[in-house]
Amino acid sequence: MLTLQGVTYIHPNRDVLFSDINLTINKYDKIALIGNNGTGKSTLLKILAGNLLSSSGLVKASSQPYYVPQLFGQFNDYSIAKALQVEDKLNALKEILDGNVTDENMTLLNDDWAIEERCHEAFAHWQLHGLDLTQKMAALSGGQKTKVFLAGINIHRPQIVLLDEPSNHLDTFSRDILYDYITSTTNTLMVASHDRTLLNLLNNVCELGKRGITVYGGNYDFYAEQKKMESDALNQDLKSKEKALRKAKETERESIERQQKLDARGRKKQEKAGLPTIVMNAFKNNAEKSTSRMKGIHAEKVTGISQELTQLRSVLPDVDKMKMDFDNSNLHKGKILVTTKDVNFGYNGQLLWKQSLSFQIISGDRIVIKGANGSGKTTLIRMILGQLHPQSGSIDRAGVKTIYIDQDYSLIDNTLKVYEQAQWFNSGALQEHDIKIRLNRFLFTREYWDKPCKALSGGEKMRLMLCSLAISNQAPDIMVLDEPTNNLDIQNTEILTAAINEYKGTLLVVSHDEHFLKKINVGHSIDIS
Repeated sequence: MLTLQGVTYIHPNRDVLFSDINLTINKYDKIALIGNNGTGKSTLLKILAGNLLSSSGLVKASSQPYYVPQLFGQFNDYSIAKALQVEDKLNALKEILDGNVTDENMTLLNDDWAIEERCHEAFAHWQLHGLDLTQKMAALSGGQKTKVFLAGINIHRPQIVLLDEPSNHLDTFSRDILYDYITSTTNTLMVASHDRTLLNLLNNVCELGKRGITVYGGNYDFYAEQKKMESDALNQDLKSKEKALRKAKETERESIERQQKLDARGRKKQEKAGLPTIVMNAFKNNAEKSTSRMKGIHAEKVTGISQELTQLRSVLPDVDKMKMDFDNSNLHKGKILVTTKDVNFGYNGQLLWKQSLSFQIISGDRIVIKGANGSGKTTLIRMILGQLHPQSGSIDRAGVKTIYIDQDYSLIDNTLKVYEQAQWFNSGALQEHDIKIRLNRFLFTREYWDKPCKALSGGEKMRLMLCSLAISNQAPDIMVLDEPTNNLDIQNTEILTAAINEYKGTLLVVSHDEHFLKKINVGHSIDIS
């Protein structure tokens, strides 16, 4: 069991990340932890794991949780054994087998005579072939690092497991092993993830946000349905409030016009009656006061409704606020853009693919490149883009405009500030205020305009990239996406999905996220092995 009572975390600069979190996770619970980037999911998991102290509050765990982090850079100088916290035990076993049977070695081993065998079995289970426990973590790929820490579950056999974005960097085969573990395990789980397939394997959803933590009973699809109902109700309230505002403004205009007509008619009657000037002035003052009072009443009502409308719009999902507005008029479906014939590429004299590749890319296609980690997907993309030449076979390309979007969003120039980046894409000579309107639309308010691009999160870089492409207005003939959802939260993945679905050109994508591929309507695949 895990219990949080009044848990608060405050950054060293005194900014409050989250406060007064209360949550109970019972034995055998499988919990999805979701929330936008920056809400503190990773921080909360580190607090639960005992790797970070909360600023206040109480954390109780019935046993020591096992924690799989999202980022592994801090382990690069460690051996695999040290990163998995089994190095001392393995060294003690070796010393004992070599005859050095000391109390210290026996204490370190703690009767765990099968530790080495268990490590090898765990590595085999996670398809980590050929790894040595003495290897440095820095020598491993992102997928291998993730699987090393997942193998630690089999090695340590904990009762409580905390996973932070565990499917990042995993290919389809490795994800299936992860999904099978989540489905079959009796461990108590808390998993932070944006992987919809994974999230649907968990029993409950905890949403971490500015208002604390909210628990939804059911998997992610159930949560999404509840959120949709909330969103539909909000949109209905918005429509009603917008209608009320239009009606209030119309009533205000009609009332003022009617009063002005009455005042004008009254003045004519007074002039015909030949009333003294002092009496005329009194009537005039009374009429002006009456009109002013009426204007004030209507203005107060209009202001009140406007404020309510602003409040409702402030909680509108961000994905509903953003539109790409691409000029897709120059994109012609059915044109042959790329033709490959028997292409292959090799490193150190060894070809990547057992069977050379032949295919065509037709304008309007939506294609996924499928293959295991290390199979050469990025190499194939670089050949399609003309950055690499095949070592055998041929590639013919039409003269087309192509944009390559990688998982690091390298289209963003880290030496520029946010406004400068947007301006750099301003091929249509938009005015400054037009650029700033578009930046606001993509959630880059005034305080962001002078912020360095290098300080942006992955999700923010993705939004700035989309904003920059919208400012350029000219849609590329081919958009290439290389693992674009890695390190994106659910909100930013939805924003990216909506933007891609507005795009009418040719899409070439590398991704192991089946839900994302389904949402962007991928219709064809190029399988490499």
